[in-house]
Amino acid sequence: MIHFLGGCREVGRSAVLVDSVMLDYGMKPSSPPEFPLNGVSPSDVVITHAHLDHVGVAPNLVDFGPNIYMTPPSRTLSYILLKDSMNIMECPPFTKREFRQFDESIVEVDFCEPFDVKGWEVTLYNAGHIPGSAMVHMSKDINVLYTGDIKLEDTKLMNKADLTFPETDILILESTYYGIIHPDREDLEKEFVESVIETLDMGGHAIIPAFAVGRTQEILMILEKHGITPYVDGMGKEVGKILEEYPEYIRSVRGLKKALRKAIPVERGKREEVLEEPAAIVTTAGMLNGGPAMFYISRLYNDEKSKILLTGYQVEGTNGDMALKTGMLNLGMRTVKLKMGVEQYDFSAHADDEQLKDFVKFAADKGVEVVFTVHGEECEKFAEWIEDEVGIDAYAPKNGEVYVI
Repeated sequence: MIHFLGGCREVGRSAVLVDSVMLDYGMKPSSPPEFPLNGVSPSDVVITHAHLDHVGVAPNLVDFGPNIYMTPPSRTLSYILLKDSMNIMECPPFTKREFRQFDESIVEVDFCEPFDVKGWEVTLYNAGHIPGSAMVHMSKDINVLYTGDIKLEDTKLMNKADLTFPETDILILESTYYGIIHPDREDLEKEFVESVIETLDMGGHAIIPAFAVGRTQEILMILEKHGITPYVDGMGKEVGKILEEYPEYIRSVRGLKKALRKAIPVERGKREEVLEEPAAIVTTAGMLNGGPAMFYISRLYNDEKSKILLTGYQVEGTNGDMALKTGMLNLGMRTVKLKMGVEQYDFSAHADDEQLKDFVKFAADKGVEVVFTVHGEECEKFAEWIEDEVGIDAYAPKNGEVYVI
């Protein structure tokens, strides 16, 4: 049985129950946040990675007494991000007791090391998304592969996904960028750096919102490569230091260390001083829902020389999405019209349209007979393409639907 509890025909709140094993249990960073459907009692939980849309409400499950499996970096990063979410949310969805119990229930598992869960042999494979991110292969009478979020090309920070997983019957595949082709990475990097330099030369500030895990470190490495010394605010530098402790999970620990050493951390109470001279500031939050980015923008929104350079996906309903579509931003007490420039750069840690299609064909050659498309806004179209072009059964489930396998 596969029970889809979240992340269907949407991005966020991923949650899939395979028999009694929960794969991810995240939140959707909308306003207000949305959570998976409840009413299930998993025996075990496997978390693919530490982003909150995959782990954000997993502590809610601890009363069922499950073991919670994830890679070592995912454990450390989940602890940091969940603790931060408790501090910033008005009504956290879990208690401090549940948070502590969650951490105590974690079983660390490395890539390619099989373990048994309720009769299933489970193996994690590098997903290439962020450090520690995993695809989950489950083998019993039938084989299931759940991709979580995947990236099928190398980036500054990460090696691409590992495609050595065994033959598989059922594929549960993320669809975030179906229908969208990512720009050439080198061209994108060049365009981004040129915009930062142009902003500084005009005497403005380049505010670069970035996710604390993965994206901040990638952006710092790009800026360092091009001789730009940025400030870094929020959890991004702390996370970078943690990632140095897991060199086997990143592409170049030397490159990461160099970038972190060059970046200037913003000390508590010193943000006003950073704004005294033109500067590039890499800061959380990546979708402008809170975080230090909002402090800087609240001071600069009327400055035509400054820019907001978004570096990732903007979920519908977030501040970043509003800024892109309307040029307006909610600062909490008021909504303002931005005179700052707003640009978006697709430094995505997800597979794009071409890569997703290639992945389906590759999986079909490994025996996949059924594909479920999830975690995307075009899941139905993707499922139609798979049936028409690859010739295997494909479904775009709705939240709450159950499929018997």
